[in-house]
Amino acid sequence: MKINNVAMVGFGAIGCVYARRIVKSLGENFAVVAGGKRAQRIRNYGETVNGEKIMPRVVEPEDTQFKADLVIFTVKNYQLEQAIKDIRNIVSEKTILLTILNGVSARDTIKSAYPENTVLYGLCKTDSARTEKGIECSWEGQIQFGEADNSVMSDEVRAVKDIFDNAEIKNEVCEDMMRAMWFKFMINVSINQLSAVTRAGYGAFIKVPELNRAMREVMTEVITLAQKKGINITEADADKHEKSMVNSDPEGKTSMLQDIEAKRQTEAEYFAGTVIRLGREAGVPTPWNDRIYLLIRTIESLY
Repeated sequence: MKINNVAMVGFGAIGCVYARRIVKSLGENFAVVAGGKRAQRIRNYGETVNGEKIMPRVVEPEDTQFKADLVIFTVKNYQLEQAIKDIRNIVSEKTILLTILNGVSARDTIKSAYPENTVLYGLCKTDSARTEKGIECSWEGQIQFGEADNSVMSDEVRAVKDIFDNAEIKNEVCEDMMRAMWFKFMINVSINQLSAVTRAGYGAFIKVPELNRAMREVMTEVITLAQKKGINITEADADKHEKSMVNSDPEGKTSMLQDIEAKRQTEAEYFAGTVIRLGREAGVPTPWNDRIYLLIRTIESLY
């Protein structure tokens, strides 16, 4: 199986980092899906990543000429429903769909809309952020992706890996993708949300004992819920993450804190909101997420 044409829906801080590499590899066989004024802006100005200008091909939702073998979703969760509609004309029954959105719900949402297509789980790790100079990124990290179980790699997963390898994008096919997804979810739900509430950078989670304790309490709620759902993450994973934080830029800011500072909508509904909903379904108390959700929603309402 070979992928020839790739489309990306979402051209923000994360999408641009990987689009920069894919467009060099595929040229006109790579396209960004965008409509209206956004499409025109990308055509006219492109985007700058670490000072490098990229000018990808743009396909509007109404276009029917471009057909994608692979579509990569890099939008925010609250933009996903529109993104699903925007790609209708470029998707065939053989198109592979890959989400690298935060959270644990996006893949199932896409699968519901495209039940006949292969829809892969995915996540990314990078420190990219939008600044006055454009997109800045000191660590591209990697994309982790695959089926739920990749003990035997499918043809579709192998084909996507070839695309990333050829574009020199660091990637990993995780044998247990559900564990990888929930590990990242545990981190997002704790650090992203607590930083948004407290306005704290990464360094504060190490230096401030009270914030460190709060981080641990929130992670424990996610771990308890994951175990209830049969996902293999434990307190040892929380230990691992806590120790790894010494490698973070102490002045660095989470994506949700950046959203709060820019007075943008956050993904609290897909972090705390998901934990609360799944916790009620599974009979798992989520008091920390209950309160964090209310606080972030309050902050948004006061913009």
